[in-house]
Amino acid sequence: MKTFIPKKEQIERKWYVLDATDKILGRLASRISIILQGKHKPSYTPHIDMADFVVVINAEKIRVTGKKLQDKKYRSHSDYPGKVKEKSLEELLKTKPKDVIIQAVKNMLPQNKLARQTIKKLKVYKGSEHPHKAEKPEPLNLIK
Repeated sequence: MKTFIPKKEQIERKWYVLDATDKILGRLASRISIILQGKHKPSYTPHIDMADFVVVINAEKIRVTGKKLQDKKYRSHSDYPGKVKEKSLEELLKTKPKDVIIQAVKNMLPQNKLARQTIKKLKVYKGSEHPHKAEKPEPLNLIK
């Protein structure tokens, strides 16, 4: 019996749409990372890009548990001395809610070249409208 390894042409990519309203950030990000890696497919191969496209809408309506809104900090540095910028999760959700979801999913992907390709298949939108209706995305249910 030989091992089946799918070729690039044989990979079927689906589009999924996910409503983030009242979803917990960590659980949402972990489920999205599984779909982006292709681990939900029976033909999953770790070194091949098996990613499906995921469109997340209503990014500003996610939830977090505990006191993470005030306690969780996002830091960025401009490579100049003393130029560390720090924002809380609450501040970032008001200004850039899509960056919160992208960063959470990015941290749950393996840190390699394949993950850099994979994260490009994640589309996050602040409101309920998205420009990917032509791809006919299927609604994604997070309950296993």
